[in-house]
Amino acid sequence: MWAVNKSDRDRAQWADVEEPSISDGAAEVLAVIGRAYVIVDAVDGVVQASPGAYALGLVKGHTIVSQELVEMIHRVRSRGIIVEREIKITRGTVNKTQLVIDLRIAPVGDEYILVLADDRTEIARVQEVRNDFVANVSHELKTPVGAIGLMAEAIESSADDEESVKYFSTRLQKESKRLAALVQDVIELSRLQSTDVVRQSKLVDVNNLVASAVDYNRIMAEGKDIQLLVGGRARRPIHGDPELLGTALRNLVENAIRYSPEKTKVGIGITEKNGQIKISVKDQGPGIPEDEQDRIFERFYRVDPARSRQTGGTGLGLSIVKHVMGQHGGEITLWSIPGEGSTFTMTLPAVDEQSEQDLLGPDIEGTQTVSAKKLTTPGGGSVSALKKKDAN
Repeated sequence: MWAVNKSDRDRAQWADVEEPSISDGAAEVLAVIGRAYVIVDAVDGVVQASPGAYALGLVKGHTIVSQELVEMIHRVRSRGIIVEREIKITRGTVNKTQLVIDLRIAPVGDEYILVLADDRTEIARVQEVRNDFVANVSHELKTPVGAIGLMAEAIESSADDEESVKYFSTRLQKESKRLAALVQDVIELSRLQSTDVVRQSKLVDVNNLVASAVDYNRIMAEGKDIQLLVGGRARRPIHGDPELLGTALRNLVENAIRYSPEKTKVGIGITEKNGQIKISVKDQGPGIPEDEQDRIFERFYRVDPARSRQTGGTGLGLSIVKHVMGQHGGEITLWSIPGEGSTFTMTLPAVDEQSEQDLLGPDIEGTQTVSAKKLTTPGGGSVSALKKKDAN
């Protein structure tokens, strides 16, 4: 089945019109397997390769690109064994990306070598992110837990000194709050990864969503004498999980307050255009350097780790926002210039009038419940009218 068609081979010896190829049956089997493949002859020439093999950068023209792969093919040919191995291949010349490829190389008959390839790049990336996350969580938990232990010992040893007890008690409270916030954010991220947002979607009033986020952070803002200014209104609602959307917006407002100096302003703006609703949160903080902006939404990434810990941030807030936006078909964008502050913008699709009529019912968030009442027209037809239910 794996043999190269003899007629094809004979013709290739006398003319360049056709090149060696595998039989139709073999090609069908390889297609069913669903993996990228390359078939190599006795002199390392590529007899046939799948489109996937070219896409992965294993083959260029009729040549194997990776020297590491060539050496593995030689080993299989000389020993008659099957080799399985994972290799890394750099693809691209300008924006170089490294792919992780899982290979299985086996002899086929006396002349040919079959290479099967799986792209494991995304799996490897997810595993790396998971490992980093576990390591970072462990590190972040150690800091407040260790500090709490030290504060407790200090209080015990300073039992007769009222001022010291008061000082260490305040520090103890601060570390306890930081630990609680970190645990809550980790739980929130886990929920985001396991929750089916669609099943919990409701019509959400954007104006009420913003008002709730402002009210939630008001005490924190007053503690720094920061004004929270809201501008604009949304005419249409959005569709999503009100709790998750509220968490995302609260995180943005909280971050803006944390990084803005005392006696400044934080602005929250609402705009609606072309079927989209944008909620922007602008601070007067130090801003974020351009080379840091692509990483700002990574878990535990901080532009200034010392400052973040001082302000009480967990390093997970923006990652949560990004996850929430992704699950709602929206996006989070950043505009920032060092020294001029930052603006984070949540963009979400607005619900059109027809969709709102279809979805309207007891689950619109932040508005009165409505129901449809059938009315008979003089002509015998019927129309639907919306009648507000008694709140009681």
